[in-house]
Amino acid sequence: MHLVIQGADIETRDLKALAKLSGASAIDRLADSAFRLRGAQPAAGIAEHCASAKLDHGFVPEGRRLSDFGLLVMDMDSTLITMETIDELADMIGIKADVAKISERAMRGEIEYDQSLRERLALLKGLEESALQRVYDERLKFSPGAERMLETVRRAGIRTLLVSGGFTFMTDRLKSRVQLDYTHSNVLEIVGGRLTGQVIGGIVNADAKRAALLKVAGELELKRKQIAGIGDGANDLKFMAECGVSFAYHAKPVVREQTTYAINHSGLDALLWLLSAENE
Repeated sequence: MHLVIQGADIETRDLKALAKLSGASAIDRLADSAFRLRGAQPAAGIAEHCASAKLDHGFVPEGRRLSDFGLLVMDMDSTLITMETIDELADMIGIKADVAKISERAMRGEIEYDQSLRERLALLKGLEESALQRVYDERLKFSPGAERMLETVRRAGIRTLLVSGGFTFMTDRLKSRVQLDYTHSNVLEIVGGRLTGQVIGGIVNADAKRAALLKVAGELELKRKQIAGIGDGANDLKFMAECGVSFAYHAKPVVREQTTYAINHSGLDALLWLLSAENE
């Protein structure tokens, strides 16, 4: 096993302490924000030290390569992009705080997702369709490292699937913008240029995200071990349970506890060093 350490500010003393704790045989510099401790083994104190130093850590099996994977499945809001789309739409009519409270409860798993989406959409009834374009143009930003991560996995031949409880207005544009292979999200009902507060068809909830993953994986004839997934909320857990490797990205505790790795202090490209035991 190798222990990968990542963070914005990695001190030499922390690397030495972690190497001693893990029994590592050597330390490799991967980038300014990433180091690999070779021959490391899990041991008491590693997680606590990393948490105190605001570092991300993960054990990677020797021999793992990016080319072992065939599909990367991602959540959109607060994962691939920094915002919660529905919260920003609500901000256009001055009710962001009300909608954000419901979003937070859903992401923590405190209320059922379908109910939360219906409640939030009802508050947006009557919103002009043009608000969607404004949010896309003025507020959408990629999470740090997202574009580098997508470019690297694409070069490695890994397909990408974006599964979102957000809306096709955003996912369709992102699919074209960053060359995603597949997307699956909610279709907003719009009548007379205004949101009706409803979606067309079924709600894309945790079960729908999982079903979308399984459909694509089946088409690509991939095994579970060939799939990696990343998300931040409780409604991502079902699709990540179908992944051989899963990542909680700046996520709620309920998500961090049920994934292979947690990325708490780094950008999305941190997952690249955890999907490969060697430089590629």
